[in-house]
Amino acid sequence: MSNFEISSHFFFQLAFILAICRIVGLAARKIRQPQVVAEMIAGALMGPSFFGLFFPDLQSRLFPKASMTILYAVSQVGLVLYMFLVGLEFRSDLIRQRLRSAISVSLAGILAPLLLGGLLAISPINGPEFFSAGVSTWHKMLFLGAAMSITAFPVLARIINESGLTGTALGTLTLAAGSMDDALAWCLLAIVLTGFSGNGTLAVSAVGGGVLYAAVILFPGKSLLRRLGTLAERSQGVSGGMLSFTLILVMLGAWFTDTIRIYAVFGAFILGAAMPRGIFARDVQGFLAPLTTNLLLPLFFVYSGLNTRIGLLNSRWLWLVALLVLLASCFGKGFACWLAARWNGESPRDAMAIGTLMNARGLMELILLNIGLEQGIITPTLFTIMVMMAIVTTVMTLPVFEWVYRRPQQIETAGAEATRGT
Repeated sequence: MSNFEISSHFFFQLAFILAICRIVGLAARKIRQPQVVAEMIAGALMGPSFFGLFFPDLQSRLFPKASMTILYAVSQVGLVLYMFLVGLEFRSDLIRQRLRSAISVSLAGILAPLLLGGLLAISPINGPEFFSAGVSTWHKMLFLGAAMSITAFPVLARIINESGLTGTALGTLTLAAGSMDDALAWCLLAIVLTGFSGNGTLAVSAVGGGVLYAAVILFPGKSLLRRLGTLAERSQGVSGGMLSFTLILVMLGAWFTDTIRIYAVFGAFILGAAMPRGIFARDVQGFLAPLTTNLLLPLFFVYSGLNTRIGLLNSRWLWLVALLVLLASCFGKGFACWLAARWNGESPRDAMAIGTLMNARGLMELILLNIGLEQGIITPTLFTIMVMMAIVTTVMTLPVFEWVYRRPQQIETAGAEATRGT
């Protein structure tokens, strides 16, 4: 395909993707699932597992290999902007309020899945059908553990916000623990990727560079960025020049962390967390959020869906492995976080809610899996198994959370009203 044909085809692709995501989103809303879950499902439906299964010729014409590069590049822009917006909404002051409990829950949510993932990587997930040749057992253990321990921080933030828990003790603790989990998981991934390359210097530069970037942006950088907030307050809004300057900073942060192998989303999130709040944050979110969430981000889910092929699970053994991964992920994450929350004095209901919320994977999981597939660490078979786990754990989060957290509250309210009535 020529450049003109690729660009022309991309516009039709984009229209098709947005239409399917919107249709699935309307259906998901009926069962109280957030839009991000609908987009995960829509991405899988548009891939070879469903659309390609029933209409293979049409699917291959709609998503030819020649168009994948532009689809991937634009999806990465959406991903970076979305993670910047997530950081912009993140309140670092809330972490300090529940630091001890957050650290305990976060460590439990990392160590238990890391242990279970490591055991699975030794056996039974140790064959060539799961990992590429040349990947050591140690790297397999770390990658699978990181993939099972990561939390869907954007999904988590959306559920907490939609449930009216923002600023509450439960919401604060869960967001703090989830953000720490993701940071640790990204460090593990960086170690795996740099170790896989066989260059120990890259591992040191990745972790060291990531820590240095975060320290510079969150401390001296944060003080300098306050000037943007001051300008916005004086002007009672964000001008076009301020927005352009902000986008330049976002892209530079994404470029730097991508270059040192921590990956672009980390740089965007840290920069967003350091940005001033108030009028500045309100206007930037107003400018960027609708375009990012409705136009750009769905492309990432479709790109992941195009790499997901359920047909690869063509034996009872592979389906058993998929079930083992799901059970280990839920037990290692949900149960461990529940136990840590109880250990820190949280009520049984709050502890169960924390374990349920921390068990969601979603967007962050898909990012990690796509990196593993692109870097040649995992095979399409393991990629498919892990994507299925991510979708199931994310879909089950909100219904289980409502049942665990809201139902006892409703029973207590009904009981109180009945008592008043008598």
